[in-house]
Amino acid sequence: VPLVESGGGSVETGGSLNLSCTTAYKYSYSQYCMGWFRQVPGKEREGVAYIRSDGGVKYADSVKGRFTISRDNAKNTLDLQMTSLKPEDTAMYYCAAALFLRTVCDVGSALDGFGYWGQGTQVTVSP
Repeated sequence: VPLVESGGGSVETGGSLNLSCTTAYKYSYSQYCMGWFRQVPGKEREGVAYIRSDGGVKYADSVKGRFTISRDNAKNTLDLQMTSLKPEDTAMYYCAAALFLRTVCDVGSALDGFGYWGQGTQVTVSP
């Protein structure tokens, strides 16, 4: 497992959580797009936030204004600050790094462009 997520948990509606992602090996993804994705049982995995190597970010409409993605290339870490959480944010959250430098770093980018994944961290938001 090249990436490791942490920070998931259970909160009430309106609460906040901070997710973190680190590299499991001494490998730098600093030149690559990275993102946070989520998946609920029976549904496809969806991207919620993306960040380019230069720090440019993109968000899914469903989380825009509530989630903030950031990265520290020196530390090889990727974070996701989640505020104003809603029950519909309940999912397993995964961080991922692009497989190619040319991978489109935007909402809707094909999942097969991301080749390095963590095992996920569960986020549960109760009504």
